[in-house]
Amino acid sequence: MCKMLNAAAADRNKDPILAVLKSRVTSDRHLMALEISSGTGQHVIHFAKAFPNITWQPSEFEAQSLSSIEAYRQYHRLQNVKPPIYLDVSQSWETWGGFQAESCDLVVNINMMHISPLSCTMGLFHAVGKILKRQGLLLTYGPYAFKGSITPQSNVDFDQSLRYRLVIKQITGKRATSALPQSGVDPR
Repeated sequence: MCKMLNAAAADRNKDPILAVLKSRVTSDRHLMALEISSGTGQHVIHFAKAFPNITWQPSEFEAQSLSSIEAYRQYHRLQNVKPPIYLDVSQSWETWGGFQAESCDLVVNINMMHISPLSCTMGLFHAVGKILKRQGLLLTYGPYAFKGSITPQSNVDFDQSLRYRLVIKQITGKRATSALPQSGVDPR
């Protein structure tokens, strides 16, 4: 069995993100969700337990993260979590594992935009406009700045930690996406 990676940040933020999801996703009908850049797999498992009516499709770019997501999926054996798919968000949505136009009710993207190339963010927003159903929901999360300021301090620290890891990955010649989720290091 593959190793389940653990990101301390995912443990800290999974409940606050879930609270937002619960406030926005109120339907009991069957829904389809795509998590883009699933990292370790901790979030998708946590959300799937809370929303058994949603089929979750985790995705990731990096092989180590794909293995971790699958390890979480095998360990928890949730029927509403599909096997993870390789997804390069900078590429056209037609290459995203067979998704059709207007096929998703929900797209979730956590801690990707601030550490990935701009082409990934552009690809995300272009694709979401195609694959989300009418009245669908895009939820993003990250240490975003508001009026040039990042708050609270934990997000400032997290952002600095990610930027440091990004520089290290660039220096070593590795692709700079999803640095923290696979590291398992507490950024504080």
